[in-house]
Amino acid sequence: MEDIYQEIVRIQKEGDTAALATIVWVKGSTPRSQGSKILIRSDGSMVGSIGGGCMEAEVWEEAMKVMEAGSSKALKFDLTGQEESDDGLICGGIMEVLVEPILAQPTLYLFGAGHIAFAVSKLGKMAGFRVAVIEERPAFANAERFPDADEIYAEEFEFAFPKLNINRASYIVIACRGHLLDQQVLEWASRTPARYVGMIGSKKKVKSVFSNLRAAGVPQELLDKVHAPIGIPIASETPEEIAISIVGEVIKVRREKPKPGTKGAPKTR
Repeated sequence: MEDIYQEIVRIQKEGDTAALATIVWVKGSTPRSQGSKILIRSDGSMVGSIGGGCMEAEVWEEAMKVMEAGSSKALKFDLTGQEESDDGLICGGIMEVLVEPILAQPTLYLFGAGHIAFAVSKLGKMAGFRVAVIEERPAFANAERFPDADEIYAEEFEFAFPKLNINRASYIVIACRGHLLDQQVLEWASRTPARYVGMIGSKKKVKSVFSNLRAAGVPQELLDKVHAPIGIPIASETPEEIAISIVGEVIKVRREKPKPGTKGAPKTR
């Protein structure tokens, strides 16, 4: 089982999803014993086995649904009277399988530590995100100002970038103290695998920053994925209202069903 647990750690570190199926109860003759596990990755590949055959194929199908829904599901299989299993044994028992989603905790990366970032950090934490604050001014980026932050980087952005574990469970909010800093962060963020990248600013500012980044070689398809101006339209004015619109948009993206990828027939590593 060590390989499965190591793979779960890797999957969560990379911000991916998977499903873990465990035989939790057996009665009679079954192909695998209680406690046997199989890990189904988001691409459909698998590690481990709970018996093979049609039963395992059905678990694979349910695992894909569990990954989408993000909630566990219990399955029951009556194997009495079925043909021989893959290992040549005749099954005549009953088994229950619990399929659980493996999800990485989402992290909200806040570039800038001003009034808006301060409010976003509080709302993001309440919404279940880990929070990381990145700001070159130690007077703003500190544990006293952001007591609930999980990570604080009080340094120049170019030094902080390599230290950040940006993956598919990452959400980047850019609200720096100047256009040039926003542009610097966006140029880096647009090339990361983050699930969400948003930049604060007026339509005029966004147009100017995007034009500069295209001139610097950033492909248009990367800029098309950026949420700018940031936030859902709620006529917000105060930092707190703006924060609500930003976190609302981040939650919306988080809860959206991911676009279906290529998930071929089940295969074992």
